[in-house]
Formats: sequence, structure tokens, C-alpha cells
Amino acid sequence: MIVKDVIQWFEAWANPQWQEKWDNSGWQVEPGVLHIPAHVLVALTPTLSVMEEAIACVNQGIPVNLILTHHPLIFNPLKSLRHGEAVAQIIHLAFLHNIGIYTAHTNFDQVDGGTAAVLADLLHLKQVIPLVPTGEGRGYGRIGILDPVLPLQALLTHICQVLSPPDLIVSPLADTTELIQKVAVLGGSGASFMDAALSAGAEVYVTADCKFHQFQASRDGNLILVDAGHYGTERPACERLVERLKELGLPWVKLSVRDEDFRQFFHS
Repeated sequence: MIVKDVIQWFEAWANPQWQEKWDNSGWQVEPGVLHIPAHVLVALTPTLSVMEEAIACVNQGIPVNLILTHHPLIFNPLKSLRHGEAVAQIIHLAFLHNIGIYTAHTNFDQVDGGTAAVLADLLHLKQVIPLVPTGEGRGYGRIGILDPVLPLQALLTHICQVLSPPDLIVSPLADTTELIQKVAVLGGSGASFMDAALSAGAEVYVTADCKFHQFQASRDGNLILVDAGHYGTERPACERLVERLKELGLPWVKLSVRDEDFRQFFHS
């Protein structure tokens, strides 16, 4: 399967037209790789480390020609490309080594098999529907039920096991033995959808990048807010994407080992 076919397959599933107006999904760098057999490196974020990983594969005889990421490389309009800047260096290396960079961001968030749907699956939610519907069968976030119900402590332990965050940040807990049935999830920065989780009757909302006063609002609304980290809530969808790409019979596809969680916790 050539690169062009991979992109066509992907866009039939997660149409770039579904992205938000402020987003920049699609080709970030296309140096002329469309008609080459696809060798794909999947990553959450297109960093210089991920590009260096792809180049290392090329130097080892694996002709990687596509980096497929969730986060865009180019998010704001570029006014210049200068030596020493990470984005400029990545673009330079992409053209130098003939490695394309393609991104699926908010369009990938909405679809079955995307970031939120994978989270719901990992937490074993049932009767799952989009938290904020955006079209037929798609939407931001997911909400579903735990069957059987779980004590809050057991749910938090399970979240740690499947998402491996450095730490969980949670709203004040009155009783960790409280039984939880209805859970909402949204990978990445999802605190702005907290009202939707409340309106849908969620008892727990798992997302990331939550602020101090958003935790206050969750407590006031009797919603247990769980911040499992941006990386922790979105990286699993990249792992599942690798599995789907392997099913296409590509010559080579791999999940990046140089992808990074940019937020770590220091314990004194």
C-alpha cells in the first residue's frame, strides 16, 4: 500500500473537514512521498526526537516515509523559518530525508476508534455515546456506564493501570468507597466540556489539563474530575491506530518510542 492509499483510507474514517476552524489537521509536510510504499511511524506529537527516530530507522535500512501524528506540527501561521528553531529543523529534515508528516487532530477526536472512544473502551464503559455529538455517529468525548459498578478507589486504580499517568489529579474526595456507574471521558484538554458531563449525569469525568477553579467548579457540581494528563489520555489512541494500520498489511508500521510526555511530577 502506498502512502496516498493510507491517507485516503484514513480520511474516509476521520475526515479532515470535520476538524475545528482553528485546527490544522492534514498534511504538515509532503515532500513527494505519495506514491511510495508506506512505512509509517505513529506518534502523538511531531517532535524533533520523533523525527530523529524516523531518520535512525532510515539509516538502519527501514525506509520510513510517513510520520502520522495526532498533534499538528504547524498550529499557528508561520511568519519565518529560522535556524535553531525546532519546527524549522523538523521541516528541513523532513524534506532532506523525504519523510512526510501528516496530522489528524480534532477530526480524530470525534470518531469511533479515536481518542475518546479508545478511552471509553479502556475503562470498559458500556452503552457508550458521544458526550457532545457533532454529526452522525461522532462527537467529542464519550459517556457510558460501568457494569458492574465500581467503588471510586477501584476506578481510579484501574485508570492508573491502563493510562500510566505520572500521577492522577482529582477533585476533593469525600468517600473513595462511593459506587460509580456513569463515567464521561475526553482525551486531552477537555475541561471546557465539564458542563456537558454534568448535564449528562456523569459521576466521574476523566480528561486532562484542568485548572484550579475547574476543580472547584466540579466539586460544587458534585462531579468527580480526574486529570489523567494530556499524554496519558491521548497516547492510547495512537497505540490502537498502529494496530489498525497493521491490519491494512503495510510493509512497516511502528509506534514511536521517542514520543514524550512533556509534563512530569517531581516528588521531593
